[in-house]
Amino acid sequence: MLLSNPGFAVSSTPHRMVFQSRSHWTEAEANANAVIKGKIGLHQIVGSRRNLKFISRSVSEGEALTEYDTPFPNDYIDLLKQAKRATELALKDGKQLMEIEFPTAGLGSVPGDGEGGNEMTGSMQLIREFCDILVAPEKVTRTRIFFPEANEVKFARQVFEGASFKLDYLTKPSFFEDFGFGEKVKMADRVKPEDELFLVGYPYFNVNEMIVVEELYKEAVMNTNRKMIIFNGELDRIRSGYYPSFFYPKLAALTKSLLPMMETVYYIHNFKGRNGGTLFRCYPGPWRVLRRMGNKYFCVHQQEKMPSLKEVALDILPAA
Repeated sequence: MLLSNPGFAVSSTPHRMVFQSRSHWTEAEANANAVIKGKIGLHQIVGSRRNLKFISRSVSEGEALTEYDTPFPNDYIDLLKQAKRATELALKDGKQLMEIEFPTAGLGSVPGDGEGGNEMTGSMQLIREFCDILVAPEKVTRTRIFFPEANEVKFARQVFEGASFKLDYLTKPSFFEDFGFGEKVKMADRVKPEDELFLVGYPYFNVNEMIVVEELYKEAVMNTNRKMIIFNGELDRIRSGYYPSFFYPKLAALTKSLLPMMETVYYIHNFKGRNGGTLFRCYPGPWRVLRRMGNKYFCVHQQEKMPSLKEVALDILPAA
């Protein structure tokens, strides 16, 4: 799948609609593995008739699944449990910089299927649900969640109402934001000594956001015991050359500086069309290319290293 290049100007954040969560996760304390019995509430978009409904998928587990051959998730409840487990295993293995990436407009959706503001709203809600099940109660106040820019934090306060996570931002809007400029925020001044985990939510709309993420990593995570998770950052845009290096040299440089240090612990990317399929990974398992037949998913290819989206779309899926 080849991605087209963007225009030169970077537009400002789209209009965001306030939403409410109808329910949150609960955990069975009697179970040593903390099996989740709660359900994610549908995202109720205030002022809109559209609800972000979770699409359920049945899957085929195959006959020769290994311990880490995780089946494709049935729904977003299943997905978040898988992502939690993958993150815990990565943390146990000493991974410091991690990526979680999946579509929010439906498990079978592709980038662009959902309106940009709604996709970010969905990511914000899912970040809340993910943090609720990942972070131990005594670690909540030591977890800092960064959103793309300062205006997002006021929306986040509604979503995270009742929780003690530290809510923060990467950039601050300015008059020149439509041209890709924002007010400089020194990340080292924003973190606190007691912070242990940083989670960065969807830093992809403004090209400066991922550059600030690298600054945050270098100034506050590298050579420390802190951990960082990038949640739905659409890093494939950078990997694929979506941003021309001539116009975005700092962003392109991330492919040689930040991205090689990153472990993708959970990942779903769908391909539509005649040779459609899904690239799926759940740490520490291999990268697998899945094809849906009826209501089941079958693995048609797997490998240890992440293949490029172009390779999956043009080589692996057509040959499957």
